[in-house]
Amino acid sequence: MIKILNEKERSKILEENYIGHLAYIYQNKPFIAPITYYFDKKRNIIIGYSAKGHKITAMRKITAVAMEVSEIDSVNHWNSIVVHGTFEELEGSTAKAYLHDFSLGVKDLIIRKEQRKLDFINQFSSKIYKDDFPVVFLIQIEEITGRMRRN
Repeated sequence: MIKILNEKERSKILEENYIGHLAYIYQNKPFIAPITYYFDKKRNIIIGYSAKGHKITAMRKITAVAMEVSEIDSVNHWNSIVVHGTFEELEGSTAKAYLHDFSLGVKDLIIRKEQRKLDFINQFSSKIYKDDFPVVFLIQIEEITGRMRRN
């Protein structure tokens, strides 16, 4: 049976995960890329970061984005949500503060869920920035939809 998730269930899925699939438009084509994210429940925003490149170039032009997060145990047992929102790039000390919140939030989530000890952001992200500070961004959440299946 497929069921529509209520607000609390949707929020819980977003809050208890840190990997999602970000959808954006580039040159009139849809693209999807996996990202590490942190959901700041108090501010109702998603915090992310990336190197300058395809994804950032695209979101700077068309700020409407979507992000999908799934929890899949089997074909008959899954939860999935889609967040619709707006990309907002951060700069300077504001970007650094949000990146700090992201780092602490994801680190805490991994420690709680996976019982792994982490000290540094590079232990849960493959992105290493030698010369440039990463682009830190928010997704201002406009809507979250979700479904689940249980048989």
